[in-house]
Amino acid sequence: MNKAALKHLSTVDPVMRRLIRAAGPCGLKPETKRSPFQSLVQAVAHQQLNGTAANTILTRFKKLFPGKKFPRPEDLAKVTDEQIRACGFSFAKIAAIRDIAAKTLDGTIPSSRAIAKLSDEEIILRLTEARGVGRWTVEMLLIFQLGRTDVLPVDDFGVRNGFRLAYQKREMPKPKSLAAFGEKWKPHRTTAAWYLWRAVDLAKKQA
Repeated sequence: MNKAALKHLSTVDPVMRRLIRAAGPCGLKPETKRSPFQSLVQAVAHQQLNGTAANTILTRFKKLFPGKKFPRPEDLAKVTDEQIRACGFSFAKIAAIRDIAAKTLDGTIPSSRAIAKLSDEEIILRLTEARGVGRWTVEMLLIFQLGRTDVLPVDDFGVRNGFRLAYQKREMPKPKSLAAFGEKWKPHRTTAAWYLWRAVDLAKKQA
């Protein structure tokens, strides 16, 4: 993230200024080569699972499609629900993955080129039409795939916990109050979110 973001956050918020000093430069680097389809399928795999378990399931899933780094939406028609289930996906997640594929093919979920032209809110509206895809999932895509600079995922546990720790609050902030507080961080709320995640890391090191 650019120096303008760090300067703005440090100027408008003394707590954020201390956090930036403690955590160092922002190391957020979006993975821009993933398609929205791939990002959403991977997000569904990670729901309610730790990273290691989700990655194991995804590795098995990709092996169903030899010669490809990741299947395309149309490739899912070549495999059965039972084959996908054997990889470790629940039937609910299989239904979500198939719906994501169908909505990618009909254009509801845009291509990588088309999504770049849409606003954050347009992307959230379009992608949350797919089964199993909520606002938080799309916000993670906006941050980690598209590199959008002004996203504050107020429902994210880590962001809320980081705020509690950095601002020395007794309780976790409600999403609505965190959104209101975060208005001062515009137009660099993604960078602010990254530093709130780091606040949790820093607290663990100090424990």
